[in-house]
Amino acid sequence: MNRKVLFGALIGLFLLAPSLQAQDDIAEIKKTITTMFDGMRAGDSSMVHSVMKDDVIFQRVTQNREGKAVVQTSSFQNFLNAVGTPHDKVWDEQIEFGTISIDGDLASAWTPFKFYLGGVFSHCGVNSFKLYRTENGWKIFHLVDTSRKDNCAMN
Repeated sequence: MNRKVLFGALIGLFLLAPSLQAQDDIAEIKKTITTMFDGMRAGDSSMVHSVMKDDVIFQRVTQNREGKAVVQTSSFQNFLNAVGTPHDKVWDEQIEFGTISIDGDLASAWTPFKFYLGGVFSHCGVNSFKLYRTENGWKIFHLVDTSRKDNCAMN
């Protein structure tokens, strides 16, 4: 009987191990993304840069004057410069974590958000993060978002 219990416990641990790893990865991915937004709030471009790949791609899906969807690409360096330049109003992007999917060393995270400039609502939308696992943790290599003034997904 003890052999059956021991065998069952080992099988259970074997089946549970991937789930525990996924939970650890999800926590680390959330920490990476939260660090980016904490850096924005603090005006600390080094903190923001610490969780990004050096050639991260920043994009926004928006509408042109004709109302057609377009993808705009912006400069990561310009973003870092803007974060690190002293400004009177705190940049506070408040997010909710939606779906986080992981396949090996690749992850995708969906985060609805509301952005406040100095405590005043500015805009909302959704961020879509692409991350990869490095020896120093998860890093963001692609960030695309949307932006609007109403119909916010967050409460």
